[in-house]
Amino acid sequence: MVNASRPRIVGRALALVFVCALGSSTSFYLLLSVVPLYATSVGASGIGAGLATAALMFATVAAELVTPRLVARFGYRLMLAAGLLLLGAPALALPGAGSLAAILAVSVVRGLGFAITVVVGSALVASLVPDQRRGEGLGLYGIVVGVPSVVALPLGVWLAGHAGFPPVFVAGGVASLAGLAVVAGLPGRQAGPEHPVGILTGLRTPALVRPSIVFAGTTMAAGIVVTFLPLAVPPASGNLAALALLAHAAAATLTRWWAGRYGDRHGPRVLLVPGVVTGAAGIAALIWTSSPAAVLGGMMLFGAGFGVAQNVTLALMFDRVPASGYGTVSAMWNLAYDAGLGLGAAGFGVVAAQTGYAAAFALTAVVMLVALTPAWRDRTDSASYNRGPVGEPFR
Repeated sequence: MVNASRPRIVGRALALVFVCALGSSTSFYLLLSVVPLYATSVGASGIGAGLATAALMFATVAAELVTPRLVARFGYRLMLAAGLLLLGAPALALPGAGSLAAILAVSVVRGLGFAITVVVGSALVASLVPDQRRGEGLGLYGIVVGVPSVVALPLGVWLAGHAGFPPVFVAGGVASLAGLAVVAGLPGRQAGPEHPVGILTGLRTPALVRPSIVFAGTTMAAGIVVTFLPLAVPPASGNLAALALLAHAAAATLTRWWAGRYGDRHGPRVLLVPGVVTGAAGIAALIWTSSPAAVLGGMMLFGAGFGVAQNVTLALMFDRVPASGYGTVSAMWNLAYDAGLGLGAAGFGVVAAQTGYAAAFALTAVVMLVALTPAWRDRTDSASYNRGPVGEPFR
């Protein structure tokens, strides 16, 4: 239960974190579905379109492995500035990228920047929000980074179709670079005597790995829909893909916030299985891409389940570490997020080329449910989890 005198969530430092997160998230989502479309416009195949997203996410994954150590050495402020620069500046070069190789190179650099912004962002939120309201604080952070997915993701697809690709790329670059104006007001390093917990320690900790695996199964599906839904729906469907992506993003943003409030009062773990099952049902509905009702309803269901899974898995992981482990938890969670996005986009392109979109979407729903297996072991072992000493497993 939440204490009657609930402490305040948002202060000046957290508000500045939200400003930077809004800019970086806008940059990311505005280009996420547009870059694969641009790749096909310069002659790449469907597999090449998947590789554009995969390159972005695999570079992100690689950078997330080292970001906690870099933050420990250089501090939040400097690293976030570097991330915003790497994410935004290369987008300005995309109008001149006329080959798949050039597009992949830009995607790699942007992936490095995105990794830094997301790891630093969620770690700062966890350190600045009171423990008893962490779920709700993470939910508010989810709204900040989710609003661009509601607006910028479909807007990018629409704008590219009506104004061309260059304006989208410039807008994406400027959105990230604008966050540099407020970085100076952020904390430098986390206060406290504890040494940061390394990423390898986190990867050896079942209490952190299990929620990460469950979440990765869900993010694989997210990588698939943002990359391939515009290609899977019939060309005569008009703005169906943009509307479906909007429905997905809106549902995910709302349920991510709601799951945080509910989790602060009742514990986040009870929502994990229902959230993933709901998401899998939504993906299964995409078998019928020729039906606008199935596409819109399926994307709303998937978005609702995805938002719950986002908040619940991150809150569970933060609850199981001391403050010195926040950077590692942020890196692991984002690692699951981005590895799932990349693997989903790359793998789905190969599978769909052989089976067609309907069978590939059905297989994706099955994979999401199989990824729930670690949740059962996590449920039976949850009583033994605790915030262990620095440098040792937390279970």
